[in-house]
Amino acid sequence: MPEATKSITVAFVLASYTHNAPAGMERAIAALAHGLRQLGHRALIITAVKPDPTKDELDEDLIVLGSAEVTFPAADNELREAISSHGQDEIIAADLRALYHRHHVDIAVYVDALWGLGRLAPACPAVRTVLAMHVVGHDQDLTPALERADVVVAPSTTVLDQAHDRGYDSTCWQIVPNALLDDHGAPDARQREALRLGGPMRVLARLGPEKNVRALLDAGHLVDRGIEVVLAEAGFEHAVGAQAAEYRRCAHSTTHLLMGSIRDGGLPWNEVQPWLADAAVVIVPSTKETFGLIALEAMSVGTPVVAFDVDNLPALIDTGAKAGGIVVPRAHGEFGLWGAAEALLDDPVRYAVLSRAAYYRSRDYLPTTVAHDFLKAVR
Repeated sequence: MPEATKSITVAFVLASYTHNAPAGMERAIAALAHGLRQLGHRALIITAVKPDPTKDELDEDLIVLGSAEVTFPAADNELREAISSHGQDEIIAADLRALYHRHHVDIAVYVDALWGLGRLAPACPAVRTVLAMHVVGHDQDLTPALERADVVVAPSTTVLDQAHDRGYDSTCWQIVPNALLDDHGAPDARQREALRLGGPMRVLARLGPEKNVRALLDAGHLVDRGIEVVLAEAGFEHAVGAQAAEYRRCAHSTTHLLMGSIRDGGLPWNEVQPWLADAAVVIVPSTKETFGLIALEAMSVGTPVVAFDVDNLPALIDTGAKAGGIVVPRAHGEFGLWGAAEALLDDPVRYAVLSRAAYYRSRDYLPTTVAHDFLKAVR
């Protein structure tokens, strides 16, 4: 186990990782890697996605695992087949061992049992194995991944509770929350008030059914405020073509809004917080959210959040007097989200209080803070 004061090398394994990917796991890992580097450690990211030389900058700490041959976006079963058929799992494990040896890796973090290749995690002398469970995976992946892990970390108690409900013993798992990748400045009080009066309501999400964007748009046809939606495809999906189909449905729903716009392609990571900062309110309509990174990023720039009371969102957003937004009972439906947002924008005093509280709550999730939490959990 590395000494507490020694500079170490941490390798994060995530098959779908690409810079600017519109997914929480990728952005959270990039933020944690950034925090570790700020503390003087080396952080590598091992991916199965080949960088595009015309778009991606050369990054010596981004390593492509060539033996994990899969075309992205991919569904779970496609990736599972690609890494387990014809002895490919043994080839990938050997390549990982070689990479760890070459780069003197101290800690290997498998970011998910399947997509982070945790089910293949090879035993390596002097390398500590960490399984980072952002979601509770399929049993066929999770069972072998847990057998191989020295430490299990999760971003919230929601994951621990869900694992327990599935019959896994999560009592010794550690909580390491997601971190903010950037620390973009928040609008001042005058700018924030101007946004309350005339800024748009904004939604930023990955194209997954659990993000629930289409139902939100269907319920927003009477909202007389500008609504702006940005969606994007991630490197993983539930079934082939599911994300493209979801975008078409959302685009159709947007045509019924009084003042609505939608676009796909997502946002580069360095534009996420500035875009959220220029919103009057950010709505997170998810029905499943094991952490809630978009909500945190909105709060970090002083934009109040409106979300359902599902999974980790209440703990992240609402702590009574220090709430950074409004949590709506799921039973109130998507009309309840719109109603809460409109009521908040009509209340300048409450709006200002929530905006300030949102910003200060987010300070607990800076990269170096989370990196300290991570090192305490895994050493």
